[in-house]
Amino acid sequence: MSGIVPTLDEVRSWPATVGVPDAATALGVSKTHLYELIRSGRSPVQVLPLGNRQRVVTASLVRLLEGP
Repeated sequence: MSGIVPTLDEVRSWPATVGVPDAATALGVSKTHLYELIRSGRSPVQVLPLGNRQRVVTASLVRLLEGP
């Protein structure tokens, strides 16, 4: 995973969870913005707290990117 915006098919092939920076790239927002949304309880994707790290559930990211 890199700083290039991935396609939906690429996101579908990601592991079950990904880091906030990768999720932010897929969403087209900065990691700082996504961290702020998570901290404020307004994250558009499901986030799992793992110790002092946070992981985004890839399935929730895919659902958001697929749209209604």
